[in-house]
Amino acid sequence: MKLFRSLLFWLHLSTGVTAGVVVLIMSITGVLLTYEKQITRWAETHALDGAPPSGDAKPLDVATLVERARSASTALPSAITWRAAADAPVEVAFGRERTVYLNAYTGAVLGDGASVPRRFFRAVTDWHRWLGREGPRRALGKKITGSANVGFLFIVVSGLYLWWPRHWTSRTLRSVTVFRRGLRSKARDFNWHNVIGLWSWAPLVIVVASGVVISFPWASNLVYRAVGESAPTVRPPAAPGPAAVATLDLSGLDALVDRARQRSPDWRSITLTLPTKPDAPATFAIDRGTGGQPQKRGELQLDRRSGEEVRWQPFSAGTPGRRLRTILRFAHTGEVLGIGGQTIAGLVSLGAVVLVYTGLALTLRRFVKWRRRRHRFGHERATPAATR
Repeated sequence: MKLFRSLLFWLHLSTGVTAGVVVLIMSITGVLLTYEKQITRWAETHALDGAPPSGDAKPLDVATLVERARSASTALPSAITWRAAADAPVEVAFGRERTVYLNAYTGAVLGDGASVPRRFFRAVTDWHRWLGREGPRRALGKKITGSANVGFLFIVVSGLYLWWPRHWTSRTLRSVTVFRRGLRSKARDFNWHNVIGLWSWAPLVIVVASGVVISFPWASNLVYRAVGESAPTVRPPAAPGPAAVATLDLSGLDALVDRARQRSPDWRSITLTLPTKPDAPATFAIDRGTGGQPQKRGELQLDRRSGEEVRWQPFSAGTPGRRLRTILRFAHTGEVLGIGGQTIAGLVSLGAVVLVYTGLALTLRRFVKWRRRRHRFGHERATPAATR
């Protein structure tokens, strides 16, 4: 057991040195991304007046809202989102590039989503996922961050074994479970490394392991196999065909929007994918959570002509593998548990920053001490015995 512990320690240390810088970058960017959705939405909408002009004002129909939004953009809108709050602006999305906000009652264009916070978080996300690489180089960046995630998972799991005290005494337990004052350099770093590693261990395993699942197809496939399912087949993107002029068909949608609201009376947001074909069903994404809680989302499809329900796909209707895979996606950011989960994920990401710093500091001190000992031993061997 002593030999195994020694081997595990050196693997733990060498993996930390190898992946430390990348893990540090991902941890810092993870902290910055903790409340990305809340900060972005607040920055874009807090100064917008989406309130009704009078108490008896009625929301405008879909066609009018889309027409007003198109007056602020030459592109074709792709979706429209309503929020449950009476004074919340309507959001008309133009793909992922732009969102136009309107007053739901007057149709006044209030602003768009091309804000500084959105650009800032996009840059932070690029570093978190791809180390800031662009275009074709993103594939290499993803491999590096994914490999660092695998290494970090080993570090976290092996760290618990190395943390486990050999002798359970009150003194040794305090040194690895409680922050101690008055410590300097090595003793302080050792204390911080062990205490933060212990108290953040469980959520850190979830955050890092889910990051591995997101990074690699083989890890994602393991999630399905763990519950006895075959991984879904990923179809290659279809070859681009001749360009077609897309148009919107917005007839009969208003009654369907009311049906979608009735389907989930406790909805917090409803997003309608704007149809481009008259015979296509109206597709609604209904969210009862904060936007990152898949267990509170569902997809509703309604027939455009009859208004009948074509499909209702809540989270519970998915297969166990699909549900688990989706949960892991949002467990990585903590969003699956709402604002509390995001806070926990942000705190353990901050803890990971300290873990990397203290781990590298302890390693550097060990290396310096080894070099000095080796230099002193070499000097003693080179000095003649008569002159000692």
